[in-house]
Amino acid sequence: MNNSSYSDPSMLEIITLEDAVYIKMKNDVAYLMSGNIAVYEHQSTVNNNMPIRGFMYFGELYNKILKGNNANIYGRKLVKIPTPQYIVFYNGTDDYPEEKKLKLSDAFMDPGHDDEFEFTATVFNINLGKNEKLLESCKSLKEYSIFVDTVRKKGLKMPAEKAVDEAVRECIKNNILKDILSEERSSVMLEMLTSFDEKVYEEGLREEGREEGREEGRKEGREEERRNTERERQRADNAEAELKKYKELFGELEAKPKNKK
Repeated sequence: MNNSSYSDPSMLEIITLEDAVYIKMKNDVAYLMSGNIAVYEHQSTVNNNMPIRGFMYFGELYNKILKGNNANIYGRKLVKIPTPQYIVFYNGTDDYPEEKKLKLSDAFMDPGHDDEFEFTATVFNINLGKNEKLLESCKSLKEYSIFVDTVRKKGLKMPAEKAVDEAVRECIKNNILKDILSEERSSVMLEMLTSFDEKVYEEGLREEGREEGREEGRKEGREEERRNTERERQRADNAEAELKKYKELFGELEAKPKNKK
């Protein structure tokens, strides 16, 4: 990502947030290295709220780091903090550019002060055919993209569970993520099936919402029709009552004797 190379693993410190009850959040991977703090996220759906989420992640991470170093942020001396880098890998099916910067200021209710504070999430599209230079520079990332693409293609022809199973077998045979897929086969299949289920669930919710909207529209239409019918019936009843009243009155007048001149 930074066109840099390191060979000493002791320089890397993993600081990934765990999904603890008290913070209610978790990021995919976070690490400290050479004065930088990097957070990596993966998204299979377009999410324009990533800068907000990243801002919250970094707040928790910095809090953890400062407490661990007993740093005094209330003193006069400037406390140095690691430089942030926030990367999001996207491999969803919606059309998306190869690289896009999402800005926290886009979420500001008053956009007039966005030059005073900014926080960004850089989104890289890692679907096959996108960001080829990036994928070529990271073998694991490219093989992951191949695996996901294989699952999707098979998913067009067969049930999700069978598609994932066959994709795993094919990729192992072709030496694509072979070690991971061989050792973590069950976990990988569960993760992929969960992704399939979530997408189906989301689509189901959207369709359910659309159907509810249509049904609500039909109900409103029927209710309006009923009200119109009721109004017409009421007008007819009123007219009939008025006619009856006039007939009774006319009959009384006819029955009275006329005055002689």
